Amino acid sequence: MNPNSTKKTPAAYGIIGMPLGHSKSPLLHNWGLRECGLPGRYEAWPTEQGNKLKAFVAEAKIRRIKGVSVTIPHKQAIMPLLDALTERAKAVGAVNTLYWENGKLTGDNTDVLGISAALAEWTTTNPNNSKISSAVILGAGGAARAACMALKDFGITDIAVANRTPGKAKCVARELVVRAIPWEERMNNAEQGNAPWGLVINSTPLGMQGKDEALTPMPAEALTGVTLVFDLVYNPIRTVLLKDAEAAGCGILSGLSMFLHQGLAQFRIWTGKELSPAHARQLLLADMACMSK
Repeated sequence: MNPNSTKKTPAAYGIIGMPLGHSKSPLLHNWGLRECGLPGRYEAWPTEQGNKLKAFVAEAKIRRIKGVSVTIPHKQAIMPLLDALTERAKAVGAVNTLYWENGKLTGDNTDVLGISAALAEWTTTNPNNSKISSAVILGAGGAARAACMALKDFGITDIAVANRTPGKAKCVARELVVRAIPWEERMNNAEQGNAPWGLVINSTPLGMQGKDEALTPMPAEALTGVTLVFDLVYNPIRTVLLKDAEAAGCGILSGLSMFLHQGLAQFRIWTGKELSPAHARQLLLADMACMSK
């Protein structure tokens, strides 16, 4: 949607962020709308920060856009522009979903649900390796905030956040009651005698399809001894980080599971309809397999 446009758009749903070329949200949600026989269309609306974001929210309110996914870099900046926030969004301090409730454009966060569901799936299939006591989250944006809450729900008590901008990590640590560590010290858990982390979560864009695809947020040599490496990047499915982790003998978890479950939760909020996780996963995997050929 063009925030400066005065023409009506047939799209009832969409995603805002910058960039959006990697996003599979239109694929997932348009499939869902067809599956449920619902009207409307889900589109990608590239939206810059600042005035363009404000213009988008104003237009969304005027046109009463039914549902919006929010991604990098707007998950926090959009919060003061909304009419209301769910308790979950307030607790996380970030929004990834917009919907209407009692006439108010409301912000929620389904990233927490997505991360929790992905970890639960991994635990079910890896019961012998599921006892993780420590975790480091790389990055300090909206996804990192959601990860902090999900890890607490998962029962992990030793959680650290590392970011290349120290002030951002300290802000997340203060608000989510975890600890911040310098980016340069992310490789090992200093509080545990420099032992390997039980879990490493990448919430940065490093490894994402495009200009950052060849990059990784963690040196390969630092992954030895880590139980699980969870990359929230889902496109490509096998990032450099996950390839390095697999070579080091770590368990690996792609961001596709997180993306899938947070998207299904969004669809449920917008439409009240449940989609099949298995069928949705097949759809995404088939599309990504075609794209990689």
